[in-house]
Amino acid sequence: MAATSARWNHVWVGTETGILKGVNLQRKLAANFTPSGQPRREEAVNALCWGTGGETQILVGCADRTVRHFNAEEGTFQSQRYCPGGEGTFRGLAQADDGTLITCVDSGILRVWCENDKEASSDPLLELKVRNDWLDLRVPIWDQDIQFLPGSQKLVTCTGYHQVRIYDPASPQRRPVLEATYGEYPLTAMTLTPEGNSVIVGNTHGQLAEIDFRQGRLLGCLKGLAGSVRGLQCHPSKPLLASCGLDRVLRIHRIRNPRGLEHKVYLKSQLNCLLLSGRDNWEDEPQEPQEPNLVPPEDTETDELWASLEAAAKRKLPDLDQKQGALQRRKKKKRPGSTSP
Repeated sequence: MAATSARWNHVWVGTETGILKGVNLQRKLAANFTPSGQPRREEAVNALCWGTGGETQILVGCADRTVRHFNAEEGTFQSQRYCPGGEGTFRGLAQADDGTLITCVDSGILRVWCENDKEASSDPLLELKVRNDWLDLRVPIWDQDIQFLPGSQKLVTCTGYHQVRIYDPASPQRRPVLEATYGEYPLTAMTLTPEGNSVIVGNTHGQLAEIDFRQGRLLGCLKGLAGSVRGLQCHPSKPLLASCGLDRVLRIHRIRNPRGLEHKVYLKSQLNCLLLSGRDNWEDEPQEPQEPNLVPPEDTETDELWASLEAAAKRKLPDLDQKQGALQRRKKKKRPGSTSP
């Protein structure tokens, strides 16, 4: 894969089949970057983040607990590291300026991996609580995503109980200082808007909503998704939102008036996460000759959905022919003068 096809991608997405995809929105092209061999679900990409080199390095967290280093300038995977501990897949991934790697998994274990250490170190985390209910029973917490509010130590989270909560570590209560709810379904992803005064959340039914966390009120909704939302990210300076999920489509929405869908790209596989380029000069890409076959042949990914629909349609055709023939025979019997009962 040529370096030019990787360098000017606007969005990177990780798939359920273990493929890292780069999408160029200006050219309307998508390219697959598979580390080796055929894609495997055991290597599903669950988390993405930029490395210390700005937007030249991407860290790819996979289901087999490896973190792969991808060079976005050259379009190649360079190294990988195994990060065990805890249960489940990666839910969070980050790299500090000194190269320290930070991982978090489904079971809630957060680990810090030093550059040259083989062993992982972990530090105690601040436990955030919620006030007991009217029966004095502990309220369950099901956090799905978490981010720091800009310019403060406050945290905003979204939960599987369709809640958006603001926590202030400086508060002695260790409880939410603000809480809002949206819809009836679990929230699965969240991102801060460029202004930093609201968050956009997505749920398991493909619904997107912007919530003002200063007042806890709904500001508006975005439409178009048809499956569970797995990844959301706003551009740091442009009023753009990238979203992906189980409907296999990458979407770019404009989140300020006029709201609407800017780009829509079908990517064949179920999508788990995304990484949006923060550069401002999206339109300044040099006019280089387009390279043929940027998207590999379909044999690298099997689309079970369309295959099952096609097989079901073939089974239905003989049944329809039989029903139509029987209907015509009944009509002939019921014609005037017919002696049939």
